[in-house]
Amino acid sequence: MGTDVALRFLDDHISGFLRDCRTCRGPDGACTIADGYRALFFEEFLPARAVVFCSPIYWYGLSAQTKAFFDRRLCHDAASNPSSERVLRAMSGKRLGVVLASEETYPGAALGIVHQMQEFSRYTHSDFVGVVRGVGNSRGEVRNDPDDSIRQAERLGAEILDRAYSDYRLDTKRAPVVWQEASGTGVT
Repeated sequence: MGTDVALRFLDDHISGFLRDCRTCRGPDGACTIADGYRALFFEEFLPARAVVFCSPIYWYGLSAQTKAFFDRRLCHDAASNPSSERVLRAMSGKRLGVVLASEETYPGAALGIVHQMQEFSRYTHSDFVGVVRGVGNSRGEVRNDPDDSIRQAERLGAEILDRAYSDYRLDTKRAPVVWQEASGTGVT
């Protein structure tokens, strides 16, 4: 379709999970977990106009690596990080999709993930334009899914930049802190 596409495997970039950023963040506010996440996030994810996340469904949720991708970005967009304004601006307007695979035909198996993606999109002012779920029990079996999930995924990829979506969001202003201390300064 004339668009540059890159395929990235989160296992190649993420080897650590989010810890307590208040205790392990570097003096400059940067994440101190030493793996390839920072490069993936800043050099691949933020500049991308659109991203499709692909994951198996494990216990009605995303894989641990995919969940870690979303968790780890918190360190970069937290109000206490010096780059948070730039990061939030770069996430805004991004087109997002998700492709899931599970062995369950039960449609509700993906509802929690869809809700997470909707909330992430709302929070980052991105556009969540589609979800595809393929059903199969063994490697490669999704090809036999009667809902033709392979073709649906191809269509999502081809249309992600132009696909219409419904802006279901009602956004409210948020303070950069959750709890106000008695002194009036916030705890992040």
